[in-house]
Amino acid sequence: MQDPRIRLACALLLSLAAFISIAGAAASFLWWLVFTPRWKNIRHVRAVLATFLLFALIASAMVLTGTDGFSYLVRMTAILLVGTWVYADSRTGDLLATGAWLGGSRAGFEVGMIAEISLAMAQGLSADFSRVRLAAEQKGQAWGIRSILPAGRVIISDALRRADETAEVLAVRGYRCGGTLCPLFFASPRERAALACAAAAFAGAYLLH
Repeated sequence: MQDPRIRLACALLLSLAAFISIAGAAASFLWWLVFTPRWKNIRHVRAVLATFLLFALIASAMVLTGTDGFSYLVRMTAILLVGTWVYADSRTGDLLATGAWLGGSRAGFEVGMIAEISLAMAQGLSADFSRVRLAAEQKGQAWGIRSILPAGRVIISDALRRADETAEVLAVRGYRCGGTLCPLFFASPRERAALACAAAAFAGAYLLH
């Protein structure tokens, strides 16, 4: 999906539909099957499976306490699939362009830039974690909770240091507030159809709730 505005709008509508009801979650899953590459679009399969396992454990605990754990699992699974699609389909600059288009050259540019920097930091944390794990395996060290906690502290400290350096660079270059960006978007007929179907899924879940 080339137009980041439609991508984010679809993700928002489908997530809300899945949150509202099981019918909305089913509609979101059906949308995911029709308009995305499905499993081929998942970048980190292990992370997705681990998240699904966490949802399954929480759902099991809810069932044991007498609440509707099945509904929770279905809804969160649909939201997880939509989220993995958005993450895999996103490109650098999408959030900044969407923010500038939506909110203008001041607030919109600021929000978009913050979102871009946050996403880049999250990707950097994931890459750092993978490198630390690979280094531990090459040294023959056991990888478990005792190894993850110290590594996590080092990675987070390094991320905070990089954030300070980024702020210093922006200040040295004279950045104060806002900026000028004139993004160009292209939406294919299939993307417009995807947006219409996502809106229909949300409307149906809201009206039938």
